[in-house]
Amino acid sequence: MNSTIDRKRIFIFIGITYGIVITAVLVIFFSGGSKSDFTPVTPLAIIFTYLIGYAPALANIATRLITREGWSNTYLRPNLRRGWPYYLAAFTLPLLAIILGGAIFYLVFPDRFDLSMAFARQSGKISATDTLANVLSEEALEGFISILFGVVLVFIGEEFGWRAYLLPKLMPLGPRKAALLTGVIWGMYHWPMIFMGFHYGSGYWGAPVVGPLLFVLIIMSPSVLYSWMTLRTGSVWPACIAHAENNAFFTLMVYFLIRKPDVLIGPAPEGIVGCLGYVLLALPIFLIPGALVPVAMAVTKNSRAVEKTTEQAISGTAS
Repeated sequence: MNSTIDRKRIFIFIGITYGIVITAVLVIFFSGGSKSDFTPVTPLAIIFTYLIGYAPALANIATRLITREGWSNTYLRPNLRRGWPYYLAAFTLPLLAIILGGAIFYLVFPDRFDLSMAFARQSGKISATDTLANVLSEEALEGFISILFGVVLVFIGEEFGWRAYLLPKLMPLGPRKAALLTGVIWGMYHWPMIFMGFHYGSGYWGAPVVGPLLFVLIIMSPSVLYSWMTLRTGSVWPACIAHAENNAFFTLMVYFLIRKPDVLIGPAPEGIVGCLGYVLLALPIFLIPGALVPVAMAVTKNSRAVEKTTEQAISGTAS
């Protein structure tokens, strides 16, 4: 782990990532290739949507080639033997956060909860004959398939950039600041899509400004969780799993909603109340001294290095 900020490589990485995203969004927009919620509807738009998803990984590779950085510390080794508890966390915490955030939403707004899922049936999300057990079992099966394929085909495209490249480059700021700043840059990466209707649509209060700003705020907690999994295993794969699981079950709690969701509020984790499940899980990790210390430092035989690293984690700064 470097002791100084490598600004040159960070700026090249961000510039390539954002450049790919902006170019792809402009192509999709001017070709008329997406719906109002940024769902691609043409082959060209589908190709460029996948390009957006792979932009951070491509930027990682391109930055290493341009700057002749080499291929050490790619975070691609699974490290299952040492990191299995964090793989378990990757398979459980995102779903728990989504359920917890939705539960908080329905506790705050009990008049919006409907166990019979009538609105979901009316809107065609589920069939009229589906029972709660059927819906949950189908969601579980589809979610598992999405995680299985999403980890390899999609979310390695993001996490190989954010957690495997950008996060380590920001670690001289201190692990807490690095996790949060990675979240900010990750959130801003979504801005061109959000302006096109992704996540929040276009008819929400404060559009088109509030949505992008809110998204950066709510993505901080997932960033802390994914950073913790990456740093404690020395591998990007737990973050890929967690990211895939989040996207697979993102709208799970919406099935129980009466009327259309209030996208800025919840119950999905893109809302200010729906995201509280992630906040409650990430906050202890963020506050516990040493929780975000990289495992390579935490297990070193040099006791002074451990002490110094822990002090950096507590203060949020690095020498």
